[in-house]
Amino acid sequence: MVSVIAQLSSPGPILFEWGPIAIRWYGLLIGLAVICGVSLSSDLAQRRGINPDLISNLAIWLVLAAVPSARLYYVLFNWSYYADNLGAIFAIWQGGLAIHGAILGGILAALLFARWHRISFWQLADLVAPSLILGQAIGRWGNFFNAEAFGGPTNLPWRLYIPPAQRPPGFEQFEFFHPTFLYESLWNLGVFALLMVLFFRSLKAAPPLKGGTLFLVYWVAYSLGRFWIEGLRTDSLMLGPLRVAQIVSLLGIALGLLGLIWLYKFDRPLPDVVSSIKNEPPSSTLPDE
Repeated sequence: MVSVIAQLSSPGPILFEWGPIAIRWYGLLIGLAVICGVSLSSDLAQRRGINPDLISNLAIWLVLAAVPSARLYYVLFNWSYYADNLGAIFAIWQGGLAIHGAILGGILAALLFARWHRISFWQLADLVAPSLILGQAIGRWGNFFNAEAFGGPTNLPWRLYIPPAQRPPGFEQFEFFHPTFLYESLWNLGVFALLMVLFFRSLKAAPPLKGGTLFLVYWVAYSLGRFWIEGLRTDSLMLGPLRVAQIVSLLGIALGLLGLIWLYKFDRPLPDVVSSIKNEPPSSTLPDE
């Protein structure tokens, strides 16, 4: 008989409810992730001698772009459902935000922000990367409270109880499933620790890390874990017979490694939105708008 180390069970998606007002864990955790991310990136910017106000301004752009992009990405790959349930498209409090959609939307917003302020996109990306992976580690717990994004059935000593109403078709007879939200949260915390070690070593290194290094390491490290974990899930977004997240993860690994090779083997800076800046830190003051 297998000894149970941890048996997880969601207490439900709602933290607090008063009449028509409901505070949901999912939204609370997203808000917490944003607050932690802005605080951390502002601190890292200051340590690099960069105006932390840049991060506060950038955060607004990222949130405005990332949330709708994450939802759009999810809806498009679940269109067979949402085509018949148009009213559910905007119900983001029920879950259904795809992190790859959020990242793509955030990258576009950051490129526009960097171009607008005439600063290096890669320097900004390096400052945001640790906050991004930390936010992902926090946000994954929203899946726990919503009892979603879990893996296949398991009898391992660590397992997640899923109520009958939340079990996918074909798995109704199983009670316990892989807590893939936990796997990814722990993996992301490991990536976060790696990025922070690299960041603080770069402050003392001579020469320092080249612009874009932290972001590229983030892409490779996160994608490696996501590719593995996605293979365990029962609710993957699909493109024909292929899992979309695994396709995107493989692309992330390939592009990240190519970028690192470009930086360190060929000793060339990454293309930037402002060619004259290249890898120097952005200005310590905000330009006039």
